[in-house]
Amino acid sequence: MSLTGWVGERLDVRLQDPPGHHPVRLSDLAGLAVRRNPRRAHLVVSRVLGKHLPVDPRLSYAAARLLGERAAQVLGAAGRPRPLGPLADALRGNAAALAGLAFAPEDCAVLRRAPLVIGYAETATALGHAVADAFAGARYLHSTRRSVEGVAAAGTFDEAHSHATEHLLLPADPRWLHEDAPVVLVDDELTTGRTAVATIEALHRLRPREHYVVATLLDLRTPEHRAKVDAAAARLGARIDVVALAAGVVEHPEDVLERAAELIARLDTQPAAPGAAGGPAHVRRLVATWPGDLPEGGRHGFDAADRADLRATVGVFAGEVLAALPERGSVLVLGTEELMYTPLALATELAVRRGPVRFSSTTRSPVLAVDEPGYAIRTRLEFPSHDGTGGPRFAYNVAGAGFDAIVLVVDGTAETPALWAEDGLVSALRTECADLTVAVVPDFQPAPVLAGRA
Repeated sequence: MSLTGWVGERLDVRLQDPPGHHPVRLSDLAGLAVRRNPRRAHLVVSRVLGKHLPVDPRLSYAAARLLGERAAQVLGAAGRPRPLGPLADALRGNAAALAGLAFAPEDCAVLRRAPLVIGYAETATALGHAVADAFAGARYLHSTRRSVEGVAAAGTFDEAHSHATEHLLLPADPRWLHEDAPVVLVDDELTTGRTAVATIEALHRLRPREHYVVATLLDLRTPEHRAKVDAAAARLGARIDVVALAAGVVEHPEDVLERAAELIARLDTQPAAPGAAGGPAHVRRLVATWPGDLPEGGRHGFDAADRADLRATVGVFAGEVLAALPERGSVLVLGTEELMYTPLALATELAVRRGPVRFSSTTRSPVLAVDEPGYAIRTRLEFPSHDGTGGPRFAYNVAGAGFDAIVLVVDGTAETPALWAEDGLVSALRTECADLTVAVVPDFQPAPVLAGRA
């Protein structure tokens, strides 16, 4: 089935499902928007990722776990992964199907050698973390675009089409990258496979491995792109498997970049929408009760032994947030760039205790916002970076969404004067809700001495 809609009608960009029956269609998992980026005209907007669209956190986590089960299967896990039909039903609004997608902590694949799971910044940091949850004993690390003083990069690679190309690997213990364990790379979308191959080549130079798995929500490669990944595997003498929840291709005309540039020049007139004083009656700052040695995410590595502590800590965190929230009304938990997994876990806990909650995150990705039916990015908030990395940042589909309360989750490094400035994110959010909580999670700081180990 071709997906046209607003972008298809104007740019002739289409997502094409493969022939035959598939339990999850591309239209279930994604919509289309126009990038404000000269390298690529379109953006595939995930309906489960929680990056550009506020989503039910339970749906986001379930999609990641189902993907993790498929990665575990190709690594030799016993049994078969759960069917995707209930996910498709939940995506189409079936509440009973969503309730049946819950995962218990013990629902993990046990392998002879647990993998190292690596997620891509910024969009797949929570996705990769939740995929790692599907494996008993798996370690998790995500790439980052935030350099950390005293921590040397154990590896780097580029994402050629991105708005921010360089990825850093900053594990607190670089020995993780040198161990003989399979690697699972996690991204929300596999378009050509070039970034995955570049990552595999970088990891292979550090420590050759026999098996790599690329796990992605959407596999949009053409046959030519698939052949190039196979050729890379042969060249390295390794096995590279790709697993996805849905597959298809992106079809577009040769002049799509020129068409997109013309469209952006004509329509990109929406103001950046900085906030203004006099929004909600109450803006509060809340510092989470958080153990100093517990990583809040995978920037410097997250060991499987930390999972139980994170669950318990997020449970306490949720209680602190609940005590501050109004008793009724809709809630958005908003993560910030790479900090997505802890906000996702918080949103999931709040959904269980309080009722309907949505989850999304801020991003570096510049996207055209058009308030038209059938278009994935309806509104845009724009504000300066507040973590010291520079450049504009965005929150999509938050403005005008009518949330009664917003819980903004930032890490300690990102709570700077820029966050609270007149043109900053807090100010932008003040006019978009009746109640705003800025929840600060102390971020894990690795010991610099470990950064030099090999």
